[in-house]
Amino acid sequence: MIYDSIIIGGGAAGFFTAINLAKNKPESSILILERGGQVLDKVRVSGGGRCNVTHSVFEPRPLTEFYPRGKRELLGPFHTFMTGDTMAWFEELGVSLKIEEDGRVFPQSDSSQSIIACFVAQALKYNIEVKTKTPLTSFKKVDDDFFEIESKDSTYLSKTLVVATGSNPKMLKLLEEVQITVTPTVPSLFTFNIKDVRIANLAGLATQARVKLLDLNKKPLLVNDRNIDQNGTEGSVLITHWGMSGPGILKLSAWGAHVLKASNYDFYVEISWLPDYNTEQLQEALRDSKFNLAKQTVAKWAPFDLPKRLWQNLVKASGVSDVLKWADINKMMLNNLEQQLLACRFRVSGKSTFKEEFVTAGGVDLTEIDFKTYQSKKIKGLYLVGEVLNIDALTGGFNFQNAWTGGYIAAQALAESL
Repeated sequence: MIYDSIIIGGGAAGFFTAINLAKNKPESSILILERGGQVLDKVRVSGGGRCNVTHSVFEPRPLTEFYPRGKRELLGPFHTFMTGDTMAWFEELGVSLKIEEDGRVFPQSDSSQSIIACFVAQALKYNIEVKTKTPLTSFKKVDDDFFEIESKDSTYLSKTLVVATGSNPKMLKLLEEVQITVTPTVPSLFTFNIKDVRIANLAGLATQARVKLLDLNKKPLLVNDRNIDQNGTEGSVLITHWGMSGPGILKLSAWGAHVLKASNYDFYVEISWLPDYNTEQLQEALRDSKFNLAKQTVAKWAPFDLPKRLWQNLVKASGVSDVLKWADINKMMLNNLEQQLLACRFRVSGKSTFKEEFVTAGGVDLTEIDFKTYQSKKIKGLYLVGEVLNIDALTGGFNFQNAWTGGYIAAQALAESL
């Protein structure tokens, strides 16, 4: 049997492509091949098991700002299939969605099973074949007419081939073997491992801060990055048992994915715990405190809206004793406190995966893809969607949106070609 389309990868991008192709061409013979024991694994664990489907940014250009890699290439595709289209697609199939305060979009059920059940039901409706435990060993184009796909136990033939395997190293190697250019993959969206007495007892504490990355010579790491201000980026920082996480940290881990890999994850993170203050404003506030809070203990009376335990740790790190009053604080202590508040440096030694949502930067070089169809420019009939491409995003539903957009556009192009 020669299938109309074989889709490699039973994840979000693979299922979305298959279902949209089937909706356009119900008579198509479609096969999904999944190397693992079950499909839609990443959908199952995403968003803490709730599945962060997309995000409520409803204009293409602002949406592209959340993609460290793929920002320019996704502008056109987002004009074709956007976040609002994603929400309408699921709603039409009976999956009610909700927008949370931070803009993330989840199923009303708060369960990823709602998304999985929807995909499985649609696959059954359109007779989409699904085979698990079927890792590929090779594939090739035969006589310009069809693809020959080899697994350990079987050979499959198909008119078209869609690769939706994420950043699977074996698949990227097979793509390189057929002359597809691949950018080496590195981790993105990770937390920082830090051992430091200033945060040792603060796990669970979160506060708004400005964050900057420095190399071991204290020079800015992302100084030439157009997407990151020279003073860093602002966002919530969450202190954990192993170091730091939160949106402010994760954003820098994504934008700095390749640079931080090159540094062997050994660098400094510099934090301003008072992002609304500059040096002059802080110095004035500290001088005022010395006068206005003269009889109060420094460690107990903070003139700033900071978590109490964080303030006490920073005061202690500045050389100020637990009993010292504001009236008695000297110039050196004030300078130290200013440093701790506005340019607090921590040595980062290693990284940790952000929850179960492992994301990588790297994959198929974007210059090799026609983004009007998601077809390879080198091999006719070969389509590549999702994270197998060198596209990745910040946390918040953006990586799934890349999968939905690519899958939808590839499916339209496939339907026209068959």
